Amino acid sequence: MPDIGSLELLVAVVRTGSISGAARETGVTQQSASARLRAVERQLGLALFHRAPSGTRPTLEGEVVASWADDVLAAVGRFRAATRTLRGESTARLTIAASQTVSARLLPLWLVALRRRQVEAGRTPTAVQLLSGNSTDAEALVRDGHADLAFIESSEVPADLGTSTVDHDELVLVVAPERAWGQDGPVTFAEAADEALVAREQGSGTRRAWEDEVRRRLGRDAAEPAVVLPTSAAVRSAVAGGLGAAVMSRREAADDIRLGRLRAVRTTGEPVMRPITALWRGGARDLSAAGRELIEVAVATAREQAVPFVSPSARSGTGPAPSAGGRSAR
Repeated sequence: MPDIGSLELLVAVVRTGSISGAARETGVTQQSASARLRAVERQLGLALFHRAPSGTRPTLEGEVVASWADDVLAAVGRFRAATRTLRGESTARLTIAASQTVSARLLPLWLVALRRRQVEAGRTPTAVQLLSGNSTDAEALVRDGHADLAFIESSEVPADLGTSTVDHDELVLVVAPERAWGQDGPVTFAEAADEALVAREQGSGTRRAWEDEVRRRLGRDAAEPAVVLPTSAAVRSAVAGGLGAAVMSRREAADDIRLGRLRAVRTTGEPVMRPITALWRGGARDLSAAGRELIEVAVATAREQAVPFVSPSARSGTGPAPSAGGRSAR
């Protein structure tokens, strides 16, 4: 099997779209990176990349292997955190359940910022265990006591848990670059709702937010998906291969749009936004100190990176502070 460093390199190439960019990110030379990637392809017996002067693009097999490598690297991170805890290097431990978009695009930034804050304050960093799934899975893990804190991207939040809105996320309609749909101007929201999409499984926050928004705006259900896939990486790969259109987090699709693997289709009406929400058992007083600090970091990071979003249906404001009694701060 490929070693951990090679898996980190593989994932970095898929994310950055180039071997040179991945080499800089992982601290190796471009020559070494190229050799390691070819060694991985020989080990697995798979062609993982299309190499061209304009960049390095993953094959369908490369997208799938990279998504599996993400799972392996997440497990490695949990192993490292756990062994640090056994050595007494951490006095606080936090088990976090997160949906795929949050765990891939947001949580790493939050954890880096949390660690920096704690080190600068002379405190031992919190040891974190990450459990990744869809929004429904993350909610269930908190409710069952298997996670201390969860972050979901669903348009609806449970009333029986403590909640805090930490950020907002935009959904975007994407297609393969060669598809003509929407190239002459925006498509109507109704047209987008009638499109049979490449979608995630039931329980995905992305799918639920899109379907809820269609019902809110049009008073009817969205079209049934053409294909249902279990990961965001698989959805991106299927759309890039011409299988159909998809609605995705703009954060999740950003790299593929920038590199020309996907094209964003403009739709009429206001952007489709959904909250990123923290969940925990009980009310505000039941939130652990480590959990409260991570929420504070998440809110601060959102403020630094984007203009605050105010929901069209709730212009009175969005409160980031944890709420008691299971009521969402929306």
